[in-house]
Amino acid sequence: MSGPLADDFGREVTGVRISLTDRCNFDCVYCHNEGLGDTRGPMDPQDDEMDTDDVVRFLEVVAEYGVEKVKFTGGEPMLRDDLEEIIRRTPDHMEVSMTTNGTFLPGRAEDLKEAGLDRVNVSQDALDPDEFAEITKSGAYDEVLKGVEAAVDAGLDPVKLNMVVFKHTAGYVDEMVDHVAGDNGLQLQLIQYMPELTGRPEWNIDIQRVHDWLAEEADRVETREMHDRKRYWVDGGMVEIVDPVENEEFCANCGRVRVTHEGYLKGCLNRNDDLQSMGEMTREEIAETFEDVVANRVPYYGEYMVENDDGEYEINEKYLGTPTAD
Repeated sequence: MSGPLADDFGREVTGVRISLTDRCNFDCVYCHNEGLGDTRGPMDPQDDEMDTDDVVRFLEVVAEYGVEKVKFTGGEPMLRDDLEEIIRRTPDHMEVSMTTNGTFLPGRAEDLKEAGLDRVNVSQDALDPDEFAEITKSGAYDEVLKGVEAAVDAGLDPVKLNMVVFKHTAGYVDEMVDHVAGDNGLQLQLIQYMPELTGRPEWNIDIQRVHDWLAEEADRVETREMHDRKRYWVDGGMVEIVDPVENEEFCANCGRVRVTHEGYLKGCLNRNDDLQSMGEMTREEIAETFEDVVANRVPYYGEYMVENDDGEYEINEKYLGTPTAD
């Protein structure tokens, strides 16, 4: 096995994030579908989704490039009936995690753990059932709570609760922090709302205010190497903030590339002009495309996007006119 590939900015790619489907049983108002926008189609399995062998073959190839971690996402990845098989066939040395809305964890969490899933992130944006339903366009609040409990019971802990912080959820941050306090197998991940990808800038809030409040409440603060993230420990509970918007340090510490459900590689969540198809997904095509995507990565803020004299971000002139990949 060779060492990890590094891009021109010295960032080694040690993780991949794979969307297994764009189907979802929720319709969250903030969803940007891994940066692709609202591409969701019918709930039935679609021919354009990578099949089991495609996903496994990709993982086997990138394992040879030193990739150590994989996160399965969607859409809702648990709509894939072959999820357990994919996880079971993932290279043994890889840490395997998943982001889910949690509704299908009861009855499957133990099988997923047995297959090799190490941990899980569950989207839970509010502790109020009515607000939860308004955000997710779903009445599955109780099912999500049961799913979180099933994940903890199965040993998929610590279970990270993903909460997107924007106008509809900001008032519930303190409750969610209290919810994960103590040693109950839960952690909280507060995710900055991305108005650029959702098209509703009026829902945005100043994430720095959340940082400042947590800094006052915290017993201790840590900085995580990945993306230069801040972790706040409050009454024994861990709260982490994911704040990529206009954060040059966040982008400069990114060591992950993404795969769409259709088998396209992308080097950055915020970009869709660098999508590269892996074709028929032979091992040779996968390897060639992976090398190209890593070589063409740019830090989104501070390099691809630069601040102009008016304090606004625009595409760096040297990238204008760059042809979009097939």
